[in-house]
Amino acid sequence: MSFYLVSATPRRDLMPELHDRLVADEFRPLRPFGNVLTDSLRDARRTPEGGAVWEEEDYCRPPLAEERAAVLDAYFDDLKVEPVQRDEGWRRIADLPPLFPDLAGPEEKTHG
Repeated sequence: MSFYLVSATPRRDLMPELHDRLVADEFRPLRPFGNVLTDSLRDARRTPEGGAVWEEEDYCRPPLAEERAAVLDAYFDDLKVEPVQRDEGWRRIADLPPLFPDLAGPEEKTHG
């Protein structure tokens, strides 16, 4: 298993739709990645430039291939991945504000 720090440009007009789908847990049934993707997007952070960033666990080659095809490419542009150790990405972005403030877990939450 691999972990990645994912950065992307949100499609602003589609963020309300993504928010609602995350609230409804619509992606959880997607196998094998639905639960991890949902939790990661709920805890995604907003960069000062208006981008989105989160850590994602993945088994695909290329990274996030299934997630991109099913969800990510519909809501984000310019997706980039950087390999990280588990929870390293979350530590690096911990001080950034949540992309979806009402969905983010508590700051002391342990990811993984």
